[in-house]
Amino acid sequence: MKSSRIIIPAILSVLLTGCSIFGKYSGKAEVPDALYGGEVPAGAQDSSIAGIPWREFFQDTKLRDLIDTALSRNVDVAVARLRVKEAEAALLGSKLGFLPSLTLSPFISYGTAPSYQVPLSLSWDNQGLGGIINRKREAQARAEQTLEQEKAAQSRVVAAVADAYFQLILLDRQYRIIDTTELVWQTVLETQKALMENGKCYSTSVSQMESSLIDVKIRKADILNEIRNVERSLCILLGRTPGKIDRGGWTEYALSGSLKTGVPAQMLQRRPDVLSAAKAVEVAYYVNRQALCSMFPSLSLSGMLGWTSQGLSIKDPAQMVLTAVASLTQPIFARGQLRAGYKISGYQQEEAARVYAQTVLSAGNEVNRYLGDCQVAEEKDALYKSQVAILEESYDATRELMKNGKASYIEVLVSQNNLLNAQLSEAANVYSGITSLISLYISLGGGVD
Repeated sequence: MKSSRIIIPAILSVLLTGCSIFGKYSGKAEVPDALYGGEVPAGAQDSSIAGIPWREFFQDTKLRDLIDTALSRNVDVAVARLRVKEAEAALLGSKLGFLPSLTLSPFISYGTAPSYQVPLSLSWDNQGLGGIINRKREAQARAEQTLEQEKAAQSRVVAAVADAYFQLILLDRQYRIIDTTELVWQTVLETQKALMENGKCYSTSVSQMESSLIDVKIRKADILNEIRNVERSLCILLGRTPGKIDRGGWTEYALSGSLKTGVPAQMLQRRPDVLSAAKAVEVAYYVNRQALCSMFPSLSLSGMLGWTSQGLSIKDPAQMVLTAVASLTQPIFARGQLRAGYKISGYQQEEAARVYAQTVLSAGNEVNRYLGDCQVAEEKDALYKSQVAILEESYDATRELMKNGKASYIEVLVSQNNLLNAQLSEAANVYSGITSLISLYISLGGGVD
């Protein structure tokens, strides 16, 4: 009795040596000042576009259907979901680390009479209480990290599908502009031919007009081929064979400047990659604690209950055997591996912390960039619309002057090309504004359910 009173407290005191191995991770996310590169817009503290579910952010029902299809079939999202299940299974296993193992090993031997042995063994190896606790916490952090990685994969797919969808709408718009231009230029060419027949212009002007019309047809064929290529790329995201993509028509999207970015804390609460990087630091912390635990003693308890008998019944209860063993193992020398492992895990924890800090900075840079792109697209939108209106008037006036012999075919060609380029640039700018808004939405943590 006296020896047990001494040994038990001694064992507990050794096992609990170093209370830091039982402490929970308490790292705090530090956000640099002016993370977005400037003042947060007024009202941003109250709301953020990232808080809008993607089914509400995208108003086009055909686009929403495509995103739903991609999320259910895309390989990257499916793999991310499987990794979540793997992490959950690992977490379940770590939660059962405190339970003992129970083994039943019946044995029959034959001699002059059959001999039956039915030992039932029970063992418990805590591998260090700190090790079990930290493994469980590590598994929990990894499970939470995989959830964020799944969200990140989902947001990437949402952004990729939306970008390809609006690219198709842009190409449709540009195709129609060129198709309309082709018809107009065909009419001009016929007029030029009539003037040549009446001796009012030279054949060189007709040749130039025909060359310009052929150039328009070539650009039209290029756009049609690009449409097919984008459709093929989108089909890969949708997990289906190449085919036509059902989509809406061109809409004059409003590129308003009332965007709200949300304060840095909001971004950290939503962006999956930032949250995943933060969880990586937490995982590294618990791995480091496990490495520290490996240098402390571990306690093992084992016991066996069983019997050996001749025949099918136990005639003598004294044959029952009960044994119990307790052992305390303290690593003394392991060729420096334990200490080296502890140092390495410490460096890995510092590495994860640096990666997290860089992820936060990159996130702020992305928000700054896409917000600026949205603002520039809005400013250019009004300028392009004004330019197109001016060039339309100029083109119509030049055509009338040519009919009256007061303008050359060169002036008409220049006017035609200027108008066509301005119309295509206006459409491209609207597309740029839309995709910048989508990128801003994703960079703030939007695009997840």
